[in-house]
Amino acid sequence: MKRLSLALAFAAFAASPALAFQCPADMSQIDAALETASLSEADLAKVQELRDLGEAEHDAGNHQAAVDALAEAKEILGL
Repeated sequence: MKRLSLALAFAAFAASPALAFQCPADMSQIDAALETASLSEADLAKVQELRDLGEAEHDAGNHQAAVDALAEAKEILGL
């Protein structure tokens, strides 16, 4: 059981840097899609809000929260 806990902790620690590098790519992808998106004003506002939240979370070092927010924005955009 201790080995499993240790393995999970190591996996979470190792995944953090990978998530950090994904955020800027996701933000760029969202920015590009926003230029041609044909969404309602409410959806556009929600996507921009989620994109900004993702950037703020990334900058604060909360990479899983950033990835989650950016993923929701990408889903609304259909990416």
